[in-house]
Amino acid sequence: MTKAFKSLLLSTIFAVSVGGLAQAQEKKTLIVAEPVHGTGYLPLYVAIAKGYFADAGIDVKIMTVESGSGHTNAVLSGQAFAFIGGPEHNAFAKLKGAELRGVVNVVDRGNIYFTAAKGKEPAPGESMASYLKGKGIATGMFGGTPNSITRYLLKKYDLDDKKDVTLQEMPNSAVLAAVKTGAAQIGVTTEPFLTQGIKQNLWSEPFINIPKELGPYAYSTLNIRLDSIQKDPETVRHFVQGVMKGLEFTYAEQEEAVKIAKKEFPTMAADDLKATLDRSFADEIWSKDGLISEKSWETGGAVVLAAGVLKQPVAYGDIIDMQFVKSAKTN
Repeated sequence: MTKAFKSLLLSTIFAVSVGGLAQAQEKKTLIVAEPVHGTGYLPLYVAIAKGYFADAGIDVKIMTVESGSGHTNAVLSGQAFAFIGGPEHNAFAKLKGAELRGVVNVVDRGNIYFTAAKGKEPAPGESMASYLKGKGIATGMFGGTPNSITRYLLKKYDLDDKKDVTLQEMPNSAVLAAVKTGAAQIGVTTEPFLTQGIKQNLWSEPFINIPKELGPYAYSTLNIRLDSIQKDPETVRHFVQGVMKGLEFTYAEQEEAVKIAKKEFPTMAADDLKATLDRSFADEIWSKDGLISEKSWETGGAVVLAAGVLKQPVAYGDIIDMQFVKSAKTN
């Protein structure tokens, strides 16, 4: 090997090494805070697994923060780039002077179901107001979406949540037991507890299917600080595009998406996972295009206002920014 060739070879190796190092240094790590690690966020996990973020030089990592508004605070404090949750959290922050924006949708339906204990189902043609009156209703804790939707529907049916029903607030996982013991006649639940109750012959299929009852609902969006949009729009653009690809893949390649879910939730019983995903696909809970529509926030906002969780209306444009979704859809 001549000295000239050896020198050229070493120079080439050095250039490649430096180039690779520079690429590694340029790769951005973005933390997404979630309130719970659940199947509802499957399209986000799909986007990570399929490398849609990595293709754009982004390393997305998930941080689970199971402490009320902890996922929102992680973004406000700069510990995380984004959080996944209802845009009502952006509204709460707005009323306190902070600026957050929902930039892409993930769950576009209220993923909640109302079930009746066997033998306590509504009679054919019976009005919901008449049926619900006097019943014990087991629902989630105040401030959570199952509880808010319960209160919203009670108001819709002109029922007082203190006088006309017995509202029993508890962790979502305890609803099944409340119906099983007879402490409540109605359970406000979600999968996999819904199918578990059916298998145990505690209740039948839901008598109120919220995904179908309420339609488009900004249930879980990806939300970031406004200054992230102002200071680094290119990163936001790549992030949004990655999520949109994850949504598209989840619907287009359902079998592959299920395989990713199995890896993401290795300890979840196979029957529970299947039931959850089957119902999610059937009720089309995930957004198909990433768009957070004005209608979806109109419904979501009305729910938290009726429940008393949000104290005053907050405009769509003050908490949601669809510029990146719309830009991706036109390209």
